This record gives sequence, structure tokens and C-alpha cells, in this order.
Amino acid sequence: MQYDVITLDNEAAGSVDLDEAVFGLEVRADILHRVVRWQMARRQAGTHKTKGISEIRGTTAKPYRQKGTGRARQGSKRATQFRGGQTAFGPVVRSHAHDLPKKVRKLGLKTALSAKAADNKLVVLDVATSATGKTRDLVAQLKTLGWTSALIIDGPDINEGFARAARNVVGIDVLPQQGANVRDILRRETLVLTREAVTHLQERLK
Repeated sequence: MQYDVITLDNEAAGSVDLDEAVFGLEVRADILHRVVRWQMARRQAGTHKTKGISEIRGTTAKPYRQKGTGRARQGSKRATQFRGGQTAFGPVVRSHAHDLPKKVRKLGLKTALSAKAADNKLVVLDVATSATGKTRDLVAQLKTLGWTSALIIDGPDINEGFARAARNVVGIDVLPQQGANVRDILRRETLVLTREAVTHLQERLK
């Protein structure tokens, strides 16, 4: 399908052909949900930890003798029922990551791109460059375009001046095409792809 291309000054810059197999798929919420869960699980640190009985500092002696006291028998003051004792079945350091087939991950990225295109939240940019590298100049351009929450995806190499100018702009993220992912696409209102990004993503996802 043909899609209009604009510049950062909001001027027409021709058109680009978007592959229906990448940008025209049916939007499936279940696939998007699975991929986002997979991404978030990989990010989770899993460093929560409670001490078991062998890790608690304290005596190893029995609190009192086994028989004749009229009380329940006890084997350790470090047991769960005593103050300062172990935590029963507490969390341990572990990885929360789980597997997700490559086909599902690939389908998830194509579905996210298609969802933005279907909602008219996809913009194709000619080039993402900044001559001055100043945040003030970029903010003025973004205001003209009406972008307050946008993910800008460029080719393999991001223009250094543009990246520097966008670094401190709230609500604007910049990624190379190899870093394109479902969560970042969905968390911003507008998805902006450069011509170079479109070419690389279509080659990668076909």
C-alpha cells in the first residue's frame, strides 16, 4: 500500500510502498499480550530473596528438652514459628524469563506495526536528522507536527545530532531499526519510521 512521506518541517516528501504482509495484518491482541509479557519477564530482575533456616545466624541447640515440659516439641529457634526465624517457602533469586517461539515474536512485531497503521498512528519520515543538534530546535519541529508521545525508529545508524537533540524531550523515544520491539511501539501514541527503517524492517520481517 502507498503511504505518504513527510519531513520534520511537515512538508510532503513523496510516498513509500508498505508491504501488506508487514503493515496490513489483522490486529491480534492475544499475540501482542504474549510478546509484551515475554519482554517484561525478561526485564524482571528476580533478585528478591528471603533467608532459609541454614542462612540465619543463631544457635543450633534445641530451645528446650524434647519431653516433660508440656509444650510442643521444638528443634530450632530459627524455625518459622519463632521471631527472627526463617521464612517458609519465600522467594529466591531466579530468572523470570520464559521461552517464546521466534515465529510468535516476529508475528507480534508485525502485528504492532499493523495496529499503528490501522489506527492512522503511523508516520513515515524522510530522514531523522538535526543540523544543529539542539533540543530547542527539535521541540519546535515536534510542536508543528503535533507529536507529544512518539517512538521514532531510524535505520541501523541513528543520526548523532538528532539523538542528542531528542535525548531530553519527554515522551519522545529514538531507536535504531534493530531495536524495534512491541512494548516500545505500543507505549507511545505515534510510531514514526524513516524511509530507511521501513526498508530494513520489511526485509527483516518478510
